[in-house]
Amino acid sequence: MPTISNKGIAMPQSPIRKLVPYAEDAKKRGTKVFHLNIGQPDIKTPKVALDAIKNNDIEVLAYSRSEGSEEYRTKIAAYYAKNDIHVSATDIIVTTGGSEALLFTFGSIMDAGDEVIIPEPFYANYNGFSTASGVKVVPVISKMEDNFALPPIEEFEKLISPKTKAILICNPGNPTGYLYSKEEIQKLAAIVKKHDLFLIADEVYREFAYDGLTHYSVMQEAGLEENAIVIDSVSKRYSMCGARIGCIVSKNKDFMATALKFAQARLSPPTYAQIASEAALETPQSYFDDVIEEYVERRNTLVSELQRIDGVRVANPKGAFYCIAELPVESADDFAQWLLEKFDLNGKTIMVAPAAGFYSTPGIGLNQVRIAYVLNKEDLITAVTILKEALKVYNA
Repeated sequence: MPTISNKGIAMPQSPIRKLVPYAEDAKKRGTKVFHLNIGQPDIKTPKVALDAIKNNDIEVLAYSRSEGSEEYRTKIAAYYAKNDIHVSATDIIVTTGGSEALLFTFGSIMDAGDEVIIPEPFYANYNGFSTASGVKVVPVISKMEDNFALPPIEEFEKLISPKTKAILICNPGNPTGYLYSKEEIQKLAAIVKKHDLFLIADEVYREFAYDGLTHYSVMQEAGLEENAIVIDSVSKRYSMCGARIGCIVSKNKDFMATALKFAQARLSPPTYAQIASEAALETPQSYFDDVIEEYVERRNTLVSELQRIDGVRVANPKGAFYCIAELPVESADDFAQWLLEKFDLNGKTIMVAPAAGFYSTPGIGLNQVRIAYVLNKEDLITAVTILKEALKVYNA
């Protein structure tokens, strides 16, 4: 019988999606499932983006350039300039989502057996991208009691080896919602320059910064031109997850020339989605002001409701739309499955993402879940009530 590759066998399941069959079975039984497990915003996609597709008169849906259309990349550069990030269209490669941007980046800067240091917990698919690329993730643990702030820079220094090629951060963070300060970015900048490493920053949640804080990009740090790589996406910013449009941004010419070869191998990013994404750049600031206000209210609602449950600890996110909650259970995996298979409150249950899948260190985060506050406030209150009652039954 033909055999599967070792790489395929090692490829991790998504902690976000692996419980989907149980959720579908619950729905078939007539149970309403509140989805707290996935970062799919319920915020409406900007009308200007949808209209660009509806009103388009394309007669031949042709390939675009491998790096994305020049017009779109020029407009992306203008968007960055408004955020005090000064790049040109040639510093940008449009990709099929941020996921492809990460795969191209890993393939361009690392060989099999090389290492990337990542503060954990981190976006679960970083494990998958590293496995697909034959790269080893070296974790440095951030702690809930520190609100998942950047670990001491000395902890990074201890982990750097001859095989280390990069440090990867998500800012603001998925799954923690932590927003790195300018000072923390500068500490990372100093260490990657000292050891001649790349600093990869996944900045897809750039707009989602709360409590008067502002996002500081690695591309704003002077002297980091050869080291900094930004991963970006329209998915969360414009509530356009299905468009699958992202980009790589870097001033390192050798890196960009290499990443372009990967882009050429897959031919081009999707044309219609680029049209929608280009139009989305015209979204007025009022859209983001309203969205930020809504997410702050949701965050405050979720955190305050969770803090009322005995035995639950929760970090307070300053960005994105996720938080990590520690539950009074031994296995969040088992509890999450039980919620879908065996529990409902008045015909309703919840779906959460077990947080162990957001770590690469074995045995860490086993009693934690990631919660995405992408539901309206009333639904969030209902969902936390379900969680509270479920814990009473589960621990009885």
